[in-house]
Amino acid sequence: MGRLRFGAYLFLAAMVLIISGCGHDSGEKTASAAGQRTTGLTEDEISNEAFKKLFPLQYNSYKKNEKMEDTAYGGSEKRSKYEADKEPLLPILFNGYGFATEYNEERGHTYALEDIRSIKRITDKSVGSCYTCKSTAVPKMIEEMGEHYWGANFNKEIWPKGEAMGHSPIGCSDCHDPKTMDLRVTRPSFFKALKAQGVDVSNPTKNEMRSYVCGQCHVEYYFSAKNSEVTFPWTKGFKPEDMYEYYNTIAKQNGFEKDWISNISGTPMLKSQHPEYETHMSGTHGKANVSCADCHMPYERVDGKRKITSHWWTSPLKTMQTSCGQCHGDRDLDKLKDRVLEIQEANVSALHEAQEVSTTSHYYVNKMITSGVNKDIIKQAQEYVRQGQWYWDIVAAENSAGFHNPQGSMDSLRISIEQSNKAIRLATEELVKKGVNMDELDKEIEKVKKAVLEEKVNEKKKDMAVNSYFPAQAPLVPAVPVKK
Repeated sequence: MGRLRFGAYLFLAAMVLIISGCGHDSGEKTASAAGQRTTGLTEDEISNEAFKKLFPLQYNSYKKNEKMEDTAYGGSEKRSKYEADKEPLLPILFNGYGFATEYNEERGHTYALEDIRSIKRITDKSVGSCYTCKSTAVPKMIEEMGEHYWGANFNKEIWPKGEAMGHSPIGCSDCHDPKTMDLRVTRPSFFKALKAQGVDVSNPTKNEMRSYVCGQCHVEYYFSAKNSEVTFPWTKGFKPEDMYEYYNTIAKQNGFEKDWISNISGTPMLKSQHPEYETHMSGTHGKANVSCADCHMPYERVDGKRKITSHWWTSPLKTMQTSCGQCHGDRDLDKLKDRVLEIQEANVSALHEAQEVSTTSHYYVNKMITSGVNKDIIKQAQEYVRQGQWYWDIVAAENSAGFHNPQGSMDSLRISIEQSNKAIRLATEELVKKGVNMDELDKEIEKVKKAVLEEKVNEKKKDMAVNSYFPAQAPLVPAVPVKK
């Protein structure tokens, strides 16, 4: 019995050594007998190329993000969102703001620096905050510049500094400690916002970190009125109504009221960014503790045998066997894909309806202003317009076509339509009193929408949104936020 026990012990010890020696992804090195991993890189390494030799399999996976492919609801082609088969009404809805000059479909993270440098929304007034989720140089830059980073001039100070530091587009060091490869959050706004919610971020689990590293950038935010710092409106919660209440209370008390004033309706507007994290956390998968990486960075086999975490951040519909299949393996994946597309189709259909009604509400308020309606009544209509567009945009700006939270997205679009229609009804009552021909008004709206659609030069489309019948109600406000 003693020999058997001793033999079993040796076998177990050998297995432990084998497992501990082979359990790392390619390229990892062991620093000590204690198992502390190190790469040999410095903690300040920001070049993606520096990780290439150490982690060739992951690096090759990351390079797949250069692939561009259009899909039914998004994709990664560098196409304008203004195109007829996309969202041609955006030059109207964002009129008076940079998003009415240029607004493109999302591309892979590898294009982050190229895209921010070329987009027309960047002007001589743009600030450092625009750079925050585009470059690997940001954490070091914030460390060196402190509070000055946020409001520093993008063209004159931030971009030249990033180039001098040898920055890379979003990559390895944004999510990993270069020395240990441990997951980390490098953008301070994320943990500040979670702390404001009362969340303990002192010792997050690995599963939480698999969402946190994505959530530090894939979020809704605004630039603080105090110093242009990237700030998340989360204190009251993640839902659209929670964030809207935050903007109307906490943000307003701190000096932030609006992103811009609509050139059509004169309404102080909010521009939603890309709230994937908030939408996911409020949805079925988020509530079930499914991380962002579970779906968007599934395990994959390379070289026929090695298993790594995919660094090709793409739709799970392209990797269903390894992404969806790890939890839904007992279901027919083709049927599951059909169900996802049904959800997206329903949400996109409602999205377009909400977009149409929101557009109409802006023009109805424009006519209220030019017809001399009481200013207090106009302000009430403008509040409906503001809400209508916010509840639409929080879905439109989110990159899942409603799938991250199907019911929540549909609820938001329902509220959008309700609020926009309230503006239209209120305007109708007042305009009828003023003797406005409502049939003529509706025809003029259709004419202006057609003019925007038919204009071939994208950056001139916004100019077609106003005319002698619908004169501009606010001067063009230079855009600051630069988001995908």
